[in-house]
Amino acid sequence: MNGLGVTDAALLNRRVIAVKIDNHPKARPQSSLNQADAIYELLVEGGLTRFIVLFQSSDTSYIGPIRSGRPTDPTLLKPLGGPLQISGAQSWVQGKFNQAGVKLLGEGVTTFRISSRSAPHNLYGDTTKMRVEADRRSLPNEPPPPMFNFSDAPTTPVGSASEITLDWSDFPEVRWEWDGARYVRFNGTLEANEVSESGEETQIAADTLVVLFATRYTASPSGGQSGSSVPALDTVGTNRAVVFYDGGVVEGTWVRDSIDEPFHLVDSNGDPIELPRGIPWISVFPDNRILTYE
Repeated sequence: MNGLGVTDAALLNRRVIAVKIDNHPKARPQSSLNQADAIYELLVEGGLTRFIVLFQSSDTSYIGPIRSGRPTDPTLLKPLGGPLQISGAQSWVQGKFNQAGVKLLGEGVTTFRISSRSAPHNLYGDTTKMRVEADRRSLPNEPPPPMFNFSDAPTTPVGSASEITLDWSDFPEVRWEWDGARYVRFNGTLEANEVSESGEETQIAADTLVVLFATRYTASPSGGQSGSSVPALDTVGTNRAVVFYDGGVVEGTWVRDSIDEPFHLVDSNGDPIELPRGIPWISVFPDNRILTYE
């Protein structure tokens, strides 16, 4: 799904497991983000973001904190075909997953609570147990398609960008710095770290950054349904896309006719953008907010 090879081909011939991860300040540092094959970041309430962490060729016994699903999630996961592990979701939001055909794994045999944190920021999981539960329920076990066009000869960047800042909301912005090998993450001026089960901290990093601008709207339960409204993002149609890799930048557009399709990235000439093989961090970013890079 990210263009990388593996030593065991069987790891590519299986479903993706998606896990919804908290990004509230009380949920940091999270765990096992750097073990993922790809990560989506998207807006939720209060100007905060959450992550959809994707595992296909990798697994972890300690991923968290796990939080609840939102209406944009199934629109991103539909083409990948795998289930999403969540802590729960409003009933009308669960209906969005059902309509899209995206299966959910709830709190239970695949998750556990840790005593060192307070609820709701203390639910963790094991992706191997998630796979076992998906097998028990006879969920599809087909491998996902590549998320983007990956190539050994990626599109040539048109400019340099060693520092990228995403101003998601009034909270401190998210900043990424190119360290000569990967992009490392900061929350404002502070290093954004993950923590292992043994307590060792490592800065969050990614090989490629993909920023997909999307129109923000408010999703609400339909007539007769109970529940509260939440922010959502329109992931069908077309909008601006900016891709960062190897310290460079490519400006372009994403195009998508339905949630069944992956995102198609094209440059300013309308040619497909070829990404280098590697782990992408994909920000589905409100198009009324500011992205800067230098």
